[in-house]
Amino acid sequence: MSDRFPMTNDGEDLSTVLDTRVELTPLPDATFALVVLEGPDLGTTFVLDGSRASHLIGQSPMCDFRLTDRMASRRHAELELVGVRLRLRDLGSTNGTRVDHLAVVEAFLDGGEIVHMGTTELRLERLGAKPKPSLSLDGSFGKLLGASREMRRLYPLCEKLAASTIPVIIEGETGTGKEVLAESLHDCGPRAGGPFVVFDCTAVPPSLVESELFGHERGAFTGATMTRKGVFEQADGGTLFIDEIGDLELSLQAKLLRAVERAEVRRVGGDKWLKIDARVLCATRRDLDQAVQAGRFRDDLLHRLAVGRVELPPLRRRKGDVPILVAHFCKELGADARALPRDVINRWLEDAWPGNVRELRNAVARQIAIGDVVVPDDDWDDADPAPPIGAIPHTSGGPDDAIERVLAMKLPLLQARRVIVNEFERRYIERIVEQHGGNVVHAARASGIARRYFQLLRKRSRTQ
Repeated sequence: MSDRFPMTNDGEDLSTVLDTRVELTPLPDATFALVVLEGPDLGTTFVLDGSRASHLIGQSPMCDFRLTDRMASRRHAELELVGVRLRLRDLGSTNGTRVDHLAVVEAFLDGGEIVHMGTTELRLERLGAKPKPSLSLDGSFGKLLGASREMRRLYPLCEKLAASTIPVIIEGETGTGKEVLAESLHDCGPRAGGPFVVFDCTAVPPSLVESELFGHERGAFTGATMTRKGVFEQADGGTLFIDEIGDLELSLQAKLLRAVERAEVRRVGGDKWLKIDARVLCATRRDLDQAVQAGRFRDDLLHRLAVGRVELPPLRRRKGDVPILVAHFCKELGADARALPRDVINRWLEDAWPGNVRELRNAVARQIAIGDVVVPDDDWDDADPAPPIGAIPHTSGGPDDAIERVLAMKLPLLQARRVIVNEFERRYIERIVEQHGGNVVHAARASGIARRYFQLLRKRSRTQ
């Protein structure tokens, strides 16, 4: 691999970010093979190298190494190369995973071990050194930013997916950037000129989901005073992003399957099928294979949607990406990243970030707005909410008048902090929407956050 440091899409050398060179995680330097010694797949060999972050083994067609053993779980275990060793992790399988007859949840293997999954017995063999797989030298894909090995490994796959029109499922924890990746797949693909429509399965009452997806005719139900297009029709010629697909009611999954398979929908109360041309991207924080096992998700729908599949790693596994993301968010918010206290950066580097990139962005915005604080967010007293912006008495002043107004109220620190953050968000949203002539789509794109999240912030700022 070239020694050239990854570059952002606008040509910025990421080695200059925060005046800190990000240390690239070394690539695995060993190859292993799993040889089936007993079971229905006797004689099969699975080879593991560093071309992917991890490999799944189990019955599911979605697994990299598929077993036909009915005693193995759909997603039985995860295999990951870590340096010269292999990490094996049981994924909550029904019958468990054993290494040399010892039941394990997670174990590091060196080669020579015997692994049991269901009635299948596998021997781990070390194949020795291997050529290191080439990774992308880019530090981003579309709006998705990151120069860690975990992220750069994904970019070549993302480029191929963007150039195609196949359905894709994006998996990952909350806040990892699933919607950002979906937008990037759309923006970097042949449908970039078409609409990008978002449908969140958790944001619509169950009784209205079918109408939102497929539309309805006038008089189809009480309150349907006019014909309305669903999100499939709205996305015609572009991309439909279905967020949290794992939360979709089972009764609607069959109808969604038909819409995806046949590229046609029928509005609620309608009597004819309408042809649509929309690429479908989905995202979920849930384990869909596990949901299939539990009977909460249709197997055939999963197969149809997961033609392409991407798993975004959590921020805690993206070594070196925190400084890059901090610099990016500071630039978005009009601040100089070099002015951030070094102890704050060091603390962020050690944080586990359960809220992932979204939580980091909020932390950066808070640091820029009000600096460091002593009391953590968990100590907010919800019974004593902060007063609305309108309740703050006005004072004459320049750019810092909001802070002066809050100080004049002599509020407790936590309440004062909440008021200032609310005021900052309100002004930011108003300013960027005004700069883009009232076009919310362009304003959201310029702000660097997903449109849905931008709309939520805008709605909240209007109610303050």
